Amino acid sequence: MSEQNATHTKAVQEFLAEAEEVVEQLGSELADLSDMVESGELNPDVLNSIFRGAHSLKGLAGMFSFSGVAELAHNMENLLDWLRLGKLDFTQKLMAVLFNAHDLLSTLIRVLASGEDTDMAQEIAACVSKINACLAPAEKQTGISPLQVLNLPPHVCGALTEYEEHRLKDNLVKGRTIFNIHTSFNLATFDTELSAVTEILKGCGEVISTLPSVGENLDTNIDFEILFGSKCSLYELKAAVERDNVAVGQFGSSVAAKEPAVATEYLSPGAAKAADEAELPSGAATGIPQTSAGSAALKQGQLPDDAALTAKSLSRTVRVDIGKLDDLMNIVGELVLANSTIAGVSVKMRNEGFSRMAIELGKAAKGLERKLADLQKGVMEIRMIPIGQLYEKMSRIVRKISREQGKHVDLKFFGADTELDKLIVEDISDPMMHIIRNAIDHGIESGEVRTAQGKDEKGTIRISSYQKGNHVVIEIEDDGGGIDIDKVKSKALQKGLVSDISTVSDRDAIDFIFLPGFSTNETVSEVSGRGVGMDVVRNNISAIFGMVDIETRKGEGSRFIITLPITLAIIKALMVRCSGRTYALPITSVLESLLMTDKDIMTVERKEIVQLRESTLPLLRLENYFDLRRSDEPPKEFYVVVVGVAEKRLGIAVDDLISQQDIVIKPLGESFKRFRGISGAADLGDQRTILVLDIGGIINETMRSGADLHV
Repeated sequence: MSEQNATHTKAVQEFLAEAEEVVEQLGSELADLSDMVESGELNPDVLNSIFRGAHSLKGLAGMFSFSGVAELAHNMENLLDWLRLGKLDFTQKLMAVLFNAHDLLSTLIRVLASGEDTDMAQEIAACVSKINACLAPAEKQTGISPLQVLNLPPHVCGALTEYEEHRLKDNLVKGRTIFNIHTSFNLATFDTELSAVTEILKGCGEVISTLPSVGENLDTNIDFEILFGSKCSLYELKAAVERDNVAVGQFGSSVAAKEPAVATEYLSPGAAKAADEAELPSGAATGIPQTSAGSAALKQGQLPDDAALTAKSLSRTVRVDIGKLDDLMNIVGELVLANSTIAGVSVKMRNEGFSRMAIELGKAAKGLERKLADLQKGVMEIRMIPIGQLYEKMSRIVRKISREQGKHVDLKFFGADTELDKLIVEDISDPMMHIIRNAIDHGIESGEVRTAQGKDEKGTIRISSYQKGNHVVIEIEDDGGGIDIDKVKSKALQKGLVSDISTVSDRDAIDFIFLPGFSTNETVSEVSGRGVGMDVVRNNISAIFGMVDIETRKGEGSRFIITLPITLAIIKALMVRCSGRTYALPITSVLESLLMTDKDIMTVERKEIVQLRESTLPLLRLENYFDLRRSDEPPKEFYVVVVGVAEKRLGIAVDDLISQQDIVIKPLGESFKRFRGISGAADLGDQRTILVLDIGGIINETMRSGADLHV
């Protein structure tokens, strides 16, 4: 039985590795297709890519016996095929069916990934029923087919597929001229040369069909006839692609032409070249992009330098399970700790008189430390991914929710190349989704309201990211109505959170939004208003040593600023001692340290502060925060470690500073999540385990107590 479970688990993992990529690509391309439906300019390549994605997913699911995914992908494929063949008109209602099918596919794959035994047959049947409702029999066309005006040769008509016939008709309806491009390439290089010609043609039209043809040199060459639709003239097209092995002819004029369509004489390669020399002036403009290396080489009758025939894969990437990278990083962390132990032993040996052996051991430890640093850097770089991968998910969410809300929202991205640890990107996706959902539901007004206020009918959400020191900052900004601070204060008074709203600052009022169960929305919607979400945002961000802040202006919009560490794999920490216990502070949050006495501490409104140059700094005594009991007298001199995340600053009073050390943070588990101020634990080289402080959580809690942490 265990062997069967292992086999099933492996099958799920193999399927998920491929299916997740396919579904992600499907979602992105469906969003592009939806935009094309609105603009009326459809790119058939995008539709074909979606069709192939659904077909691939169906095959993958069938291979691993996931019948639910296979059934849904199969029906989605049928609907896409009818769209490809022109049997259905593109409408937003039909796009909604496709989006619904894609969302269900994503859900099915998530269920498989979680290992839950969830029966979703009812949801699949409902979605399939909606798809089948769209697949009503198409009305038969009457009258003369537009293809008859082209006088296509019988061998061409007989070779066209139903899809190619549809694309041919669509090009004619759009007023494009249909060209016949005859090519003849050497058998050894035809694939590369044909691809180069196709890329040139795609620059100003649509390649409808590529058919094999009979040429003169059957022993050495292979010929093709390319049906091509474009609004370019015959002269322009000839100047772009015609040469010794490529000739251009025209089958007829477009359906939109007023004169009767008459098929022109097809020119042989040699005759076409002679005619072109007589008709075209020297240096005639083509209007077709010819900047690619492939097109330049073809004009000279040569292959690009990198077109040599090879069996090597073009991709040099390898898909790696992030869990394996985690294991590798943990091993590197253990090696770092072991090296610290070796370095400590060498110091002890030197102190005990074994100087010669200690020096040799110290040198070996230093060399190992350098190599471990290189290894650590390499593993870290593998874990880093551009945040643009997360942007694609957000794009689909915005399109879906704005469509459901009946609002027009434009999403703009900046800083997509900014890199973050893969696990941090995963952990930040849900908080970002909550923020965006609230921005659309609460922030962006309806089109009528925006127009009445003198705003653009279409709202805008900007997502930008950039690196700031050892952190990455993500900003989510909308141009909606902003947060009604007075309404937030009234709600806080109603809930008994404050007794007098006149004493509550705007900054403190904004912080109420992150409390569990707090919502200013009077009605419950499918998007928001249930009083859950924003507390999850802060908790999830704090769990990865991050912070979230809000800037808002009524009537102008809001900005959520999320500050995150670049990675959490192996971090450098400052070891501190307080009341006989050792704690670790992530060095990325440590700004400086000060040696002080009680005389340097001031009290303002019953809160302790210290003077930091020309500013005041709130002070937190770590022993009071954790309610530690001392076994000895507190030191007369102590250290204040100045920590900060984003623009917030706090001084933490500790007994002593020990050292800096690389640590690997380990989670404490569900049972210890309720303990405040602790983010995890770390093992030291001397077999001790210490707690790692949650700087973001401590700052947030101190801020809720009323201290102003902005220095």
